[in-house]
Amino acid sequence: MKNVTTDTRHIAACGLYCGACRKFLNGKCPGCKQNDKAGWCKIRSCCTANKFSTCAECSRNVQECKVFSNWIAKVFAFLFKSDRPACIRYIKEHGEQAFADEMSMRKSQTIKKK
Repeated sequence: MKNVTTDTRHIAACGLYCGACRKFLNGKCPGCKQNDKAGWCKIRSCCTANKFSTCAECSRNVQECKVFSNWIAKVFAFLFKSDRPACIRYIKEHGEQAFADEMSMRKSQTIKKK
């Protein structure tokens, strides 16, 4: 297994940090941005269509966005105690590099719900 490293290319469109994902670290997934099989992800498709790296570049509030707050996202958030809106807020406030640094330091894919 690889070590968690800091790289903004490993930030998914939805704000997850693929660089700390077990599948990514074990070489079983290239990360959301480079994964051709992730075409089903509507968040990724929306960001690609709008030429955004992540939802943090969008002017809409992600908590009010139907694409971002879909049922798959809600299930993921429940199972993994993930607060993806907090990830997007962190990126908006501090930038992608600071987010990648923080997630790498935490060795975490996401900011956890409190």
